[in-house]
Amino acid sequence: MKDVEQRGLWYEELEPGTRYLHRPGRTLTEADNVLFTTLTMNTQALHLDAAWAADQSWGQRLVNSMLTLATMVGQSVGQLTQGTIVANLGFGEVAFPHPLFHGDTLYSETVVAAKRLSASRPGEGVVSLEHTGRNQDGTVVATATRTVLVRCRDAP
Repeated sequence: MKDVEQRGLWYEELEPGTRYLHRPGRTLTEADNVLFTTLTMNTQALHLDAAWAADQSWGQRLVNSMLTLATMVGQSVGQLTQGTIVANLGFGEVAFPHPLFHGDTLYSETVVAAKRLSASRPGEGVVSLEHTGRNQDGTVVATATRTVLVRCRDAP
């Protein structure tokens, strides 16, 4: 019997210009939003107070943008970095052009923007990823660039 262990991609398998569609999507509920918002001590009424939010420009509570970001990146893990990542090196250019609301479904995709072997860490490479999140209607709700350190296939 052959064993197959799910993993992300090695440095060598990540090709610049490749777009990965992460499925399934994730429907974000009121419970998700309230739990995340309170766990992270974000007391923003726009996420917690339905009566107050009803009188604001969106007319309802918004899903916490940090939950949107975390879910968008999390959706990429199984396909790209599960067991192959060494470290998250940083995020840049994070934007939320449109909010998510309770009951919206987040679909994410990632483009490998660039990569290079690490000069200081043999057997590892630096990879730049561009994440995009869309709601069920295809509207872009979040974008972020992320730099990760990834293991090479034959690294010790």
